[in-house]
Amino acid sequence: MAAVSVSPKSPALADFRRIVVKVGSSLLVDSAAGKLNRDWLASLAVDIAELHRDKFTAGPAEGRTRLRDVLVVSSGAIALGRAVLKLPAGALKLEDSQAAAAVGQIALARTWSEMLGAHSMTAGQVLVTLGDTEERRRYLNARSTIAKLLEWRCVPVINENDTVATTEIRYGDNDRLAARVATMVSADLLVLLSDVDGLYDRPPGDGGAKLIPLVERITPQVEAMAGASGSELSRGGMVTKIEAGKIATTAGTHMVIASGRVAHPLKAIADGAACTWFLTPANPVTARKKWIAGSLEPRGTLIIDAGAVAALRRGKSLLPAGVVRIEGAFGRGDAVLIRGPDGAEIGRGLIAYDAEDAEKIKGRSSADILSILGFGGRSEIVHRDDLVMGGE
Repeated sequence: MAAVSVSPKSPALADFRRIVVKVGSSLLVDSAAGKLNRDWLASLAVDIAELHRDKFTAGPAEGRTRLRDVLVVSSGAIALGRAVLKLPAGALKLEDSQAAAAVGQIALARTWSEMLGAHSMTAGQVLVTLGDTEERRRYLNARSTIAKLLEWRCVPVINENDTVATTEIRYGDNDRLAARVATMVSADLLVLLSDVDGLYDRPPGDGGAKLIPLVERITPQVEAMAGASGSELSRGGMVTKIEAGKIATTAGTHMVIASGRVAHPLKAIADGAACTWFLTPANPVTARKKWIAGSLEPRGTLIIDAGAVAALRRGKSLLPAGVVRIEGAFGRGDAVLIRGPDGAEIGRGLIAYDAEDAEKIKGRSSADILSILGFGGRSEIVHRDDLVMGGE
């Protein structure tokens, strides 16, 4: 099978600058005892702390070291609420699930805050649904909130807003949600901690089943290997993990499936424990820029001055002061063309303001945005993370 390869060049956990760790309900909650697996969660918090305080060497353009970002996508609100409320075993009605989640979210947030706080990390809870990663304005708001938490060196703890979600509770899973979050925040690695230690070429219970350590590309053959290996609390199974892999790797995020049934599961990955790595066909920046440049229809144009052109070519963001003219009717988050004084295309990017507001702040200092618009938006009209220059 050409798409599956056993390679000595498997990635290393220390190579990644921004890591999203997904933790499932069956790992967090001991269904038999009806309580949290606190010892296991404490060991995971130690691993997260090690990654969070560690420094990695930034890219050659930056030439410096940075602290690593770690985010958590946590299932468990319904399962934990169910345990707290001592609800009977079996399927729950929708309203029962939502009410159980309301109780469980409080307990879950408190637990993560305590566990991370024990290592001098501040947790920030973010409740989302799949719609928050698909609808443009909600996507941008969620991304901005998470970006600010990371800037403050917090650990965002993200989980599905099960108290208001409907189809997500009945049919959704946090594997795909984690993949969408990872791409939303431009993470370069998604870790799915699972009941099993990776993808097998056949159901793990079958005799002779072999672990696939490295998947270079998700093909129909790879998808056929996935089976419904979920437990009562973990509804995703391997099928949704493969679907998460397609979302993540297409957007430039590597993914690894590893066992969460061991203490210190992230350290185990770092130490070479059995797992399955899914590789992205391109590095995260290249994949994201390809998406911006080729997958989005430009809705408008920004004409910028020579000074702004020079700044962009040095890797800077585009500020309102450098914009000379606005063309087109676009909304915040739409793709726009960026042209220099001579009309030549300089690049493309995602605009941070609606056309009407961009028109008001063009040519003005970022410090004036609040007084002009009446609200404090981003200081950049196009952030460098949302910009692809011609030739990239």
